[in-house]
Amino acid sequence: MSGSQGEDGVGGWVAAFSGSTVRYRRRLAVDGVTLKVSRGQVYALLGRNGAGKSSLVRCLLGQQRLTAGRALLFGEDAWASRPRAMARVGVVPEESDLPPDLDADTLVAWCQRVYPRWDDARVRQRLRRTGVPPRTPVNRLSRGQRTQLALTLALGHGPELLILDDPTLGLDAVARREVWDTLIGELADRGTTVFLATHDLAGVAGVADRVGILVEGRLALDEEVDALRARLRRLVLPAGAPWQALAPMGILSCQEALGGVEVVVERFDDALLAAVGGGPLEVQALTLEETFVAVTTGQAGGGAP
Repeated sequence: MSGSQGEDGVGGWVAAFSGSTVRYRRRLAVDGVTLKVSRGQVYALLGRNGAGKSSLVRCLLGQQRLTAGRALLFGEDAWASRPRAMARVGVVPEESDLPPDLDADTLVAWCQRVYPRWDDARVRQRLRRTGVPPRTPVNRLSRGQRTQLALTLALGHGPELLILDDPTLGLDAVARREVWDTLIGELADRGTTVFLATHDLAGVAGVADRVGILVEGRLALDEEVDALRARLRRLVLPAGAPWQALAPMGILSCQEALGGVEVVVERFDDALLAAVGGGPLEVQALTLEETFVAVTTGQAGGGAP
């Protein structure tokens, strides 16, 4: 990451990691991660539990120091600039940090005093729409209501960057859908930049512009969603077909399928299909969830089914 850094970093990004490493004693949690989040983008950082997502979020928020590398917010070191940066950032942590004995009305009134750009009318409208009772203490709200309250408070001052750490963790299907609907509506209205760490692949599929996939602390993939969808394919080949001829496409996985062989490739190319005798029975695009499974469990080069 070189070049002239303005207020928003290099080339219009608002958050970035460069060679970022996090170590807890002998355990390496994050290993040399480099990525950037561009202004107006929704970046979804995906990974299994323990992959390092929350460690990176804490470092970006200036709550934790990196062992090595840099975490940057608006072109400045996240640890050093935390007091200034937080006025421009909204945060929904993995576990609610809202005071358990306070209610939504009290929290909204407190935030209104703290944030000069607080949009009180919009906040109260959103709370009514999402069904958060104004006078019920946080510790008596459902998990879904607590998440909606946290998201509403995080958006109340019109942040330039919204950071979400597994916002739908522990929610049922209805509550998850309501959170994603709220987020999608807000993004459509404001074009807020979002850095989102999550395992909720179904929810993020309709939101993210770019995804990164962490595998055991390493960034295994960092790509625009549209480009990813265009290049990854599942090919169902006839039994006995020479699937090894697809190696130039990058075989992520290979397994037996009903009446044939199923191969997932990472660089789909129509022209190379001619190398496979008989041709594929099917060519299928992968969902984001299927892509995640292929990247986190597949081995380049594949193996014999």
